[in-house]
Amino acid sequence: MDTKTLWIISAIGLGVIGWVLQRGANSLSRRTLAQVAMAVALAMVLHQLKIYRLPQGGSITAGSMVPLLLVAWAYGPWAGMLAGLVFGMMTLMIGGYIVHPVQGILDYPLAYIALGVAGFFPKHQFFGGAMGLCGRFFCHFLAGIVFFSQYAWVGWSPWIYSLALNGLFIFLEGGLCLLIVRLLPLDRLINAMRGMAYK
Repeated sequence: MDTKTLWIISAIGLGVIGWVLQRGANSLSRRTLAQVAMAVALAMVLHQLKIYRLPQGGSITAGSMVPLLLVAWAYGPWAGMLAGLVFGMMTLMIGGYIVHPVQGILDYPLAYIALGVAGFFPKHQFFGGAMGLCGRFFCHFLAGIVFFSQYAWVGWSPWIYSLALNGLFIFLEGGLCLLIVRLLPLDRLINAMRGMAYK
């Protein structure tokens, strides 16, 4: 990919990050921000509990995206995107792998910001969660095509390689998260979170 395209992607990515920070900070109460911080802390703990680490990168965790999805459903998409942004930056700081700044933007803040899309579907949580996961997949998929194509197996195009690798990773990680969501008393949890934030 040429330098101009990389600059455009990075400008868009940084613009989205700034937009999420501005909207999240201005539209959320201090109590809600405190709830977001607690959800991010829980997500970080779950992220450290690796069920399986994939050989080409990525790992299956003990449902680390569930708290981020809950924030999006309870407080709306801006809270979910802000939680995703903070989680992505913390993940980057404690063990991220960066080969290029644009890849870092795609794989960390933007991929997790995308989970906040679930907040646009508070009444259709499973669909919203799937949409958030699709957004996360797209960010990893794009980063894989552009920056990790040299690792593609012999005879595989970068597109197919990134689709297969990231598809498997997101399918397993996201599938586990959606299964956990299905098993949780979701409405009660969301109502309890809202009650704590708005007291």
